[in-house]
Amino acid sequence: MSTETHRIATSKAIRSFVPLLLMAYFMAFVDRSNVGLAKNDLEVDVGISATAYGLGAGIFFLSYALLEIPSNLILHRIGPRIWIARIAVTWGLLSSAMMFINSELTFYILRFLLGAAEAGLYPALMYVVTLWFAQEDRARVVGYILIASSLAYALGNPIGGALMTLEGTLGLHGWQWLFFIEGIPAVLIGIAIWFKLPDRPHDATFLTTEEADALVREAAVPAKEQIRGNLSAGFKNPVILLVAAIYFLNQVITYGTIFFVPSVVEAMGVDGSFTIGLLAGAIGLGSILGVLVFPRWLRRAGNELPFIALASAGTVVFSAVFLLVQVSAVQYFMLMCSAFMFTGVLPMFWSVAMARVSGKMAAAVLAFINTIGLTGGFVGPYLFGIAEDLTGDPAAGLVVVLLSSVISLLLTPLLIWSVRRGRTEYATEPEPEPSA
Repeated sequence: MSTETHRIATSKAIRSFVPLLLMAYFMAFVDRSNVGLAKNDLEVDVGISATAYGLGAGIFFLSYALLEIPSNLILHRIGPRIWIARIAVTWGLLSSAMMFINSELTFYILRFLLGAAEAGLYPALMYVVTLWFAQEDRARVVGYILIASSLAYALGNPIGGALMTLEGTLGLHGWQWLFFIEGIPAVLIGIAIWFKLPDRPHDATFLTTEEADALVREAAVPAKEQIRGNLSAGFKNPVILLVAAIYFLNQVITYGTIFFVPSVVEAMGVDGSFTIGLLAGAIGLGSILGVLVFPRWLRRAGNELPFIALASAGTVVFSAVFLLVQVSAVQYFMLMCSAFMFTGVLPMFWSVAMARVSGKMAAAVLAFINTIGLTGGFVGPYLFGIAEDLTGDPAAGLVVVLLSSVISLLLTPLLIWSVRRGRTEYATEPEPEPSA
């Protein structure tokens, strides 16, 4: 009966608020990545070079990373509902303000402020998952949330490309309409979160007391797996450090690709903002398939680590083929296959981490991992920009993808060893005496 109660409660929770979290992350991803569509027009209208663009695209992640841990600790104190709503409203307003870019300096400032406003959103969503869902359900729920980023990539680019065709309307450039219009939904979603997201299972009106009890009980991290000690113990744990390092490399690949794929597609001979946006967005179909398939594989195998290795190896192969085969159709397909790998693996990282943290430790450690990862979001676009300036070819950034995935593959055996070593240590320690 308890298992059935938990299953029903989990289904209710997924239906009730996970779509809202998905919508929030969808608009966050659209608002942080739509600058990729504006890249060439910003160069013409404002005079922003490829290197300056790469720096500005990446500087978002510096302010985001600096405020990740403080943001999630505030979230832990005041609750997810208020804090996630605040994040969505402020980032939406600043995203619309990007329409006022008129120099490289204002580009840098607004991107920095946008990152500061959005800081903590993704680890906040991951923290909500730890409060509501059992370990065996977490990769699946994280996969649902990550569908948002993949949909944003698949749909956001064509929508953004259509908005860019408003060039000259009311005296505004197309990229100004792009930023202004796409910032508005985030504000509306923030207001919806304020009214609809319960902080914890026992605050949810759609659950019975028994169902809320079942969710809280099953979401608890087993003592034999949990990282022990203060917050610094979580930051120094080898498993957490290696997950963060591999996630950093993943984000170098992810955001370098996101911000430069429209330019890569255009360099293939594609004309027209809408067509470029449509083809660039279609690569996100690989990402959508990845975040649906990888968690399904995990439920059958029960071990995240082989899939982390598979994703790194696959990205090595596909990026190498892209660089070796100078045929546009083959290169385009390789980009889609790479997206399947480097996006599909993301739920695996978070599942490994969530199995070892809870409460305040979860808030801090998940934010720490995302902080390290988002510095990769700064490094990736910057390296892609340097590669393009050196070679004159946006596709040169795929060298960054290849090297990052090779390093990630080399780190994976260390992660496997650290996970096994941690389990051995916990198995040999005596169980703690129950408290009164």
